[in-house]
Amino acid sequence: MEDLLQDFLVEATDLLSGVDNKLVDLEKTPGDRGLLNEIFRGFHTIKGGAGFLNAAELVALCHLTENLFDKLRNGEMNVTPVLMDVILDATGIVRDMFGALERGMQPTAADPGVMSRLRAALAGELTAEPAKAAAPVAKPVAPAAPAPVGAEPDWVSLHQAVTGVVPSAPQAVPEPAAARSANDGEVAAVVNAAFGRRAGDRPGAPAPSGRRDAEKGRDNSIRVDTSRLDQVLNLSGEIGLTKNRLTSLRADILAGKNDSDTLHALDAAVSQLDLLVSDLQNAVMKTRMQPIGRLFQKYPRIARDLARNLGKDVELALVGEETEIDKTMIEDLSDPIIHLIRNAVDHGVETPDERMAQGKPGKSVVRLEARQEGDHIVIMVADDGRGMNAERLRAKALEKGLITDEEANTLDERSSLNLVFLPGFSTAATVSDVSGRGVGMDVVKTNIQKLNGSIEIRSVQGKGTTFVISLPLTLAILPVLLVRLAEQHFAVPLSMVREILPIQHEDIQEVGGRATMVVRGEVMPVLPLARLLGWPQKNHPQYGVLMQSAESSFILAIDNFAGREDAVIKSLDDFRPKGVAGVTTLSNGQIVLILDMKELLGSMGDTRGVSRSSLIGHVARAA
Repeated sequence: MEDLLQDFLVEATDLLSGVDNKLVDLEKTPGDRGLLNEIFRGFHTIKGGAGFLNAAELVALCHLTENLFDKLRNGEMNVTPVLMDVILDATGIVRDMFGALERGMQPTAADPGVMSRLRAALAGELTAEPAKAAAPVAKPVAPAAPAPVGAEPDWVSLHQAVTGVVPSAPQAVPEPAAARSANDGEVAAVVNAAFGRRAGDRPGAPAPSGRRDAEKGRDNSIRVDTSRLDQVLNLSGEIGLTKNRLTSLRADILAGKNDSDTLHALDAAVSQLDLLVSDLQNAVMKTRMQPIGRLFQKYPRIARDLARNLGKDVELALVGEETEIDKTMIEDLSDPIIHLIRNAVDHGVETPDERMAQGKPGKSVVRLEARQEGDHIVIMVADDGRGMNAERLRAKALEKGLITDEEANTLDERSSLNLVFLPGFSTAATVSDVSGRGVGMDVVKTNIQKLNGSIEIRSVQGKGTTFVISLPLTLAILPVLLVRLAEQHFAVPLSMVREILPIQHEDIQEVGGRATMVVRGEVMPVLPLARLLGWPQKNHPQYGVLMQSAESSFILAIDNFAGREDAVIKSLDDFRPKGVAGVTTLSNGQIVLILDMKELLGSMGDTRGVSRSSLIGHVARAA
């Protein structure tokens, strides 16, 4: 029964997201009958599934909304912005009702105001002003107290609602296996019919189903194309054959057969195994990749509703929806992108009158784009609005006490734009439900950095602003540079590495009491890895790794380096030392710590470096 309910919620949520996006498209092309038919069919399927689950309040809301769709597709009504507001209000309540079902409760009655406006629309009496609620919200059918997280839904009541079978008494013992099988089969037939499945489809099949982590509210399932699973299966079979070949060669060698043909065959088998394992690793990684369009599909509705509330005409253009990204990133990206889109609509673009006064089209375009560049995914949120004023940002940060006069005088345009990421920063004159509290952009940056990504701002006054997010293709494999401190190896993210430089005594200069090096005319602070880790500095650093993050550039002083590797990250959930992102195993079996450079720099609290004497003074002591 739980599988059946979860199947309904996953598929119905996907259908509702599709309906929302089609409604936004319909508002642009109200005469598109094909679009109306698709919307009607999607909502009719949702209504059918809700009916089989006996969600009476959900069915009632769906029925009224479906009648509106029917009138629209038959030409009895016309699409208007006011009518579209009512329909989108209804689909929003439907989504909330899905949440109640997911918690194991029957949904409460819909807002009477929305229901009365739906009825008014059907009667042709809809006005621009929302109707007043005529009656209080009905009490929930299920017990009023919310179910605790992870609690079991009332499967007996749900089973009764679906099958019509009334238990004679509360069952203190499990049903016989045959009875459970028969009842489950009956329920499966009902839900399969609601969603157009074949009778032989298994309700709990992993492909269409989503299973959520009750504590985190995350969908932990992945929809995988069968062709990718076939590739994994074929590679597994090939590896099995190669393993058998190696086993045979091992037996020959142990028996004393070590002629050139046997050794050549061994070399060929090992090379074949290496190739197959690499292909298998890539194939398995691809099963984690999901089209980012599944994330993008929720945003047109959000942009449309906000623009309408603010009296703006905004079109959200989606580009690169087929770009694939690691499944584990999708949910973590949802909130940052929502905030960037809301900022673009609220702060970035002007009202139609303002735009036309500046010679711009009345309709503004916010562009949400994704593309793959090498081993990174780039996501851009761009608007064609008023742009950002670096001088105004500096003045605002000074006014709020977020920076000092001295710091403000040293900021270039790029650094000034990055001030929006400071906690508590806001340029809004008044606080609203959309913005003005100084909370948001700092969280966006923090969430992106948790994904080992970076965010950059590009802005031209009068032309618009673009936020560029760069993310690794996957979180499971991280390209790293292996560095050495004494005899211990560490791994640092290769995405932060720009170049490796030799360090000579005469290269170290003291500026403001800090050790620095000049690289192509730019003064860089020198940060010994030993100091970041809290280790004693025993040797003079021989090399410096020029590293660059979104906030700063610096030279990491190390003893030596050992090349690059693609690290398979193993997390340390039970015990994670500060500044350690995880561990990986090298090809020689050595376990290496992967350093979290952002956390190490933050814990040190000063990225300007150390004094020259403390960096190289040990040389004199050693002498």
